[in-house]
Amino acid sequence: MQSLWQWFVLPGTQQILLAAIIALAIGLIIGWGIRRNKGLRLKKAIPDKGDKSFFKGIQYILSNDHDQAIEEFTKSVQVNSDTIETYVALGNLYRSKGDIDRAIRIRQNIILRPTIDKQIALQALFDLGLDYRKGGFLNRALSTFQKVGQKDPSNVKALQEIERIYEELKDWENAFLTRAKISRLAKGDHDHILAHHLVEVGKLHQQRGELSEANSSFNKAISTHKECVDAYLHLGDLYFANQEYKKAISTWKKVVEKVPQFTFLAYRRLEGAYSRMQNLKPVEDFLKECSELNSDAFTHLALARYLYNENDIEGALTEISSALELAPTFWEARRFKGEILLAQGKEDEALAAYRELIQQLSMPYLRFQCKQCGFLPKELQWQCPQCKNWDTIDLINSGGTLIEAQ
Repeated sequence: MQSLWQWFVLPGTQQILLAAIIALAIGLIIGWGIRRNKGLRLKKAIPDKGDKSFFKGIQYILSNDHDQAIEEFTKSVQVNSDTIETYVALGNLYRSKGDIDRAIRIRQNIILRPTIDKQIALQALFDLGLDYRKGGFLNRALSTFQKVGQKDPSNVKALQEIERIYEELKDWENAFLTRAKISRLAKGDHDHILAHHLVEVGKLHQQRGELSEANSSFNKAISTHKECVDAYLHLGDLYFANQEYKKAISTWKKVVEKVPQFTFLAYRRLEGAYSRMQNLKPVEDFLKECSELNSDAFTHLALARYLYNENDIEGALTEISSALELAPTFWEARRFKGEILLAQGKEDEALAAYRELIQQLSMPYLRFQCKQCGFLPKELQWQCPQCKNWDTIDLINSGGTLIEAQ
């Protein structure tokens, strides 16, 4: 103990101990400051547990009562104006109710706060773009989403919104370039979308009479996605308009090879090309081959029409019967059957056929549905008008007149 005391009273030892005590005190003060700052930031970011209005607002959102939710969140903001989450929730609610002006003002208020977290500010900017888009201000929305992209180049959601706006504006070249960026950032099937954008670019060239550019766009679309039906149809149309009938026929036949369920889109085109060549015999061979491979009601009706024009009445009636076996609601086939029977003087049989036709008139003979959102369009479209997804609309029952996709 005496030795320890002698060591403690030495001048050098006392200096060491004093330095240690000072360092400990400084550490405690810094630690307290850090904890206090964190607590303040946390308090600003998260509503106080005593803020009953905020939690009531959440409950009303869950019960889908947006009016009551807005009322409670407004009360919450009056209690604590620093709570960002409450403003975000209010902005989303106003947008969902169509009160775009208020939603926009709230986003702008969040963005202008000098001490706000960068990620929260970026999300508020994205939400502002959604507000503009919901209000129909497409140019403002586009500019806002582009700002998000400049701050965060890997933001796929912003790029998707930009792409949709370009699609709505019919700016297909920029839509294509935007989807190309998305394809580099997000996994998935992008080729069919890129191909559709290229087809739309080609259609614009075609409308302007820029046939060489249109041809290039359609061929590029096919190279991008081998099953792009729309590209084959319009490329064939170019060849047909240029009286290159063999090339047109060869192109339209690719639809049968690549996507058999859409073969009916090429029937009328092929018939028109063969008639220009004054040789309809290949039409019969083509339709018979399709009926064996696909065996769909459209093919049988098309073959029936061809055989009837060639005066093969029995063959035509046989093909119509095959079509009706596959699709009993196919009233276009029933109507054609009645026409044939009347032309042959078989009034009683024609009357029976028309009675069956009348029974089917209340039923849709051609139905399409989007497999993504369930939307039921009246005609085939490559992009769903409701969910804006590409290639999601399918034929859900056979029957009806032959249609041409636009």
